[in-house]
Amino acid sequence: MKRISFLRTIGLASIGTGIGLPGMAKGIEKFNTVDLPPLLVDSEGNPIRSVPRWEKQRNLIKKRWLDYLGALDPNPEIPVLKVLKEDKPDGLVRQYVEYEGEPGITVRGYLLKPGRIHEPLPGVIALHSTSDNQMIHIAGIQEGRLVAFGYKLAKQGFVVFCPQCFLWHENEDRNWEQQAAHFVKSHPGSTGMAKMLFDAQRAVDVLESLEEVDSSRIGTMGHSLGAKEAFYLGAFDDRVNVIVSNEGGIGIEMSNWDELWYLGKDINEFGHQHHEVLALAAPKPFLLIGGDGYDGEQSRPYIEAVKPVYSLYNKTGNIELKNHGTGHSAIPIAEEWTYDWMKDHLSS
Repeated sequence: MKRISFLRTIGLASIGTGIGLPGMAKGIEKFNTVDLPPLLVDSEGNPIRSVPRWEKQRNLIKKRWLDYLGALDPNPEIPVLKVLKEDKPDGLVRQYVEYEGEPGITVRGYLLKPGRIHEPLPGVIALHSTSDNQMIHIAGIQEGRLVAFGYKLAKQGFVVFCPQCFLWHENEDRNWEQQAAHFVKSHPGSTGMAKMLFDAQRAVDVLESLEEVDSSRIGTMGHSLGAKEAFYLGAFDDRVNVIVSNEGGIGIEMSNWDELWYLGKDINEFGHQHHEVLALAAPKPFLLIGGDGYDGEQSRPYIEAVKPVYSLYNKTGNIELKNHGTGHSAIPIAEEWTYDWMKDHLSS
């Protein structure tokens, strides 16, 4: 399928900084729910009533979407972390590290962990939302508009890794549109979301490489742009056990998924919806948090469409929508839901 290979100038709503942000949705207006075909039907129209038959269907769905994304080949090398900075705030160890992402390309992130670790701990990939200073906020270095999810999760006993989104990494003064176009030009046939998925999976490689982490207990979470990344990471990476996606816009029509840095305009002609991707996560614990901004009651049809798949595993309680109804921001109750979900599903 042909990908977009040109840079489109857009005018997104501004927030605080006076510039448009790549995590912004198309609008707050209520939209008509798209038709979501049933998932438990095979290509010949026969009902799927068992896990083995669903797993076969799941493989077809997964390949379909990975082909659309133009997924990048994984880096087989174990990441080696170079510590650039380290401090020890409030009983934690916080390290700013660099490591190899794509072969030959160095990327960076923040690693946070309790100062005293007596046994392997659960790990979390915390994916930042949109801000030019996103890394210092999520890691708790500086207070700002964005929540310090990584810092607060580490304070609650998790080893947390916060990788930097490629839209801001080594961008040579390119804005995110130009950065996305640069990636697509250098990776013909791939989408921005393929790059985000690769980088998030490489972050899982980082956690797996640490002796302080119990690799059987890895979760991911994110808000806004990070919610989109967490959604895809949890769906496509079987090493990830628990997912929290906060106000990313679960439906393609709910947010700016068709921008160059995500799925591109071709997604509007793809003919498949995101309930397929959500179903790939079953039966993992998946919490969708909304504020009636980009997720919320309008997202419920996606949750209901996937519940029959969870039912095959007798795990319908593992997928849930919580809606605070106060807009897009990650307010304190959304934080509480995130931390509780991780503790409930990863701590034991």
